[in-house]
Amino acid sequence: MKVTIIGAGYVGLVSGACLADVGNRVLCLDVDPDRIRVLQSGGVPIHEPGLEELLRRNIAAGRIQFTTDSGLAVRHGTIQFIAVGTPPDEDGSADLQYVLAAARDIGRLMTDYKLVANKSTVPLGTGEAVRAAIAEELGRRGVDIRYSVVSNPEFLKEGAAVEDFTRPDRIVVGADDDSDHAIDLMRALYAPFQRNHERMIVTDLRSAELIKYAANAMLATRISFMNELANLADALGADIEMVRLGIGSDPRIGYEYLYPGCGYGGSCLPKDVKALIRAARSEAGVDLRILAAVEQANAAQKHVLTAKLRARFGDLRGCRFALWGLAFKPNTDDMREAPSRTLLADLFACGATVVAYDPVAMNAARRIWGDDPRLSCAASPLAALDGADALVILTEWKEFRSPDFDVIRQRLRQPVIVDGRNLFDPKQVRSHGIEYLAIGRRSEAGPRAPAQLPPARPVSETSGHDG
Repeated sequence: MKVTIIGAGYVGLVSGACLADVGNRVLCLDVDPDRIRVLQSGGVPIHEPGLEELLRRNIAAGRIQFTTDSGLAVRHGTIQFIAVGTPPDEDGSADLQYVLAAARDIGRLMTDYKLVANKSTVPLGTGEAVRAAIAEELGRRGVDIRYSVVSNPEFLKEGAAVEDFTRPDRIVVGADDDSDHAIDLMRALYAPFQRNHERMIVTDLRSAELIKYAANAMLATRISFMNELANLADALGADIEMVRLGIGSDPRIGYEYLYPGCGYGGSCLPKDVKALIRAARSEAGVDLRILAAVEQANAAQKHVLTAKLRARFGDLRGCRFALWGLAFKPNTDDMREAPSRTLLADLFACGATVVAYDPVAMNAARRIWGDDPRLSCAASPLAALDGADALVILTEWKEFRSPDFDVIRQRLRQPVIVDGRNLFDPKQVRSHGIEYLAIGRRSEAGPRAPAQLPPARPVSETSGHDG
């Protein structure tokens, strides 16, 4: 099958490479000539495990190509995937200019039937706007060419995107009632990825668009909920890891996305939570109060490590801190909305300096901060420690999970670890003579005094509770 991918970014490249790998003829279009030159020369402009080899194999086989020529791209594919960015506008809503520009290009250049599948994360009603934009361009040309529009949201996790595409939990396709041909095409396209059992969920356009936002909003909610509980555990002297195991064992809750930390980041969750809040308010007059609280809680959580450092060291002027991890999560170089950016801004404002190490995000850090003398990049995790007043952990890279604590203690100026990802057992770290401050892990020595309990209520007032 011939497939065009409009947008050779993260979603477009992964989708195009995976579709090419099962035999499709894929053409990726992007307006950035530098990006296309990199791809045509065999380079990969993003870090994603497995993607480089996948692209190399399919470029060599002639199954995937790259272009800046819109006319060539529209002529190529019967299926036209729109996978362009939807950056937040000033008010937090999704900016659809690139999605609608792609739709207008299709309408302006198409000469035969096209199935336009929107993979970009977009607010409800975008599918209808895409259809209208194509119809307007066809009307200007005075031609009547059949086309279909479907919503096909992506559910790719950075760091595991190739696996997510090739072994999907679900494949959501939103279409109108009269789109049987379009659904058949999408089912045929995705057949190689659902041989074990049917994973395609067919909905209407608007429901598919909401599914994507709802999924990310739910994940963000679980993360912020656990972060709030972790902060409470810190205040009350409880261990959030024991709490996580206790509530996760309930099958109605499960263990996924119950790991507290220093806040969520990346290109999806922060943007999508904001966009859903704004869309609900502006389009439907609905205030999503829970999601507003999730957004506020996450913004506050990104300052928790700063508060721990200030509580431990007081005035941070002249302090030097080692940072392990800059990317918002492991297996990616993405620093968009990363907690590291908030912490670095806080530390610089307090007069501290930082030596940072990240396996793949160092170039991204240099693009953001340039030659700022307050930030140095170390060649290895241990090199970052020399002369530092504390080690701060921000990303849970595998190479950080089992360090030599004796070497860490020897190389730090002060034996202190502030762990924003709860990588270690507090008792193990303390046994090496290191002070360990984590998120809700009873890191500080000694339990706190128990809270004053309210008077007990009569049994008749407390019976009948099922949770």
